[in-house]
Amino acid sequence: MEIVYRQIGVIHSPWQDVHGMPIQPPGAAGVMGCIEVAPEYVEGLKDLDGFSHIILLYHFHRVKEFQLTVTPFLDKETRGVFSTRAPKRPNPIGLSIVRLLDVAGNFLHVEGIDTLDGTPLLDVKPYVPEFDARAEVRAGWMSRANGRVQTKRSDDRFGERAEAETQHE
Repeated sequence: MEIVYRQIGVIHSPWQDVHGMPIQPPGAAGVMGCIEVAPEYVEGLKDLDGFSHIILLYHFHRVKEFQLTVTPFLDKETRGVFSTRAPKRPNPIGLSIVRLLDVAGNFLHVEGIDTLDGTPLLDVKPYVPEFDARAEVRAGWMSRANGRVQTKRSDDRFGERAEAETQHE
């Protein structure tokens, strides 16, 4: 079965290179970004301005291959990709929850952006605490990394440089 998604916009951020960028939105506190929604989808933004946060679903456009095991940024052990937020996934789909500051025409101004500039946007959903927040959760191996996400930065282990280095080994 072939599944095809349509790009509905583009994410603009200050991050031109994966090296040194935050690995999750909590590490991007205060970082402003702008989501440009294609004109044919603007009508779908109606009533979004009443929400404080939105969920962005996007395509990791620089990922060329996937790995079923990875060494995540917050650990030194190799983990199954589905127990991580690593971008080298069989379907390179990313997710970020960001603060919505303003809706202006086809532009969504946000805070806490952790994606590369030019990232293709697949969908926008409102963050609804009753739907999305859970009281009793377990974070598996990530619980040992608690509190480090705010300062951890990408080192390109999943980027184009890493792929080139792997090919030359």
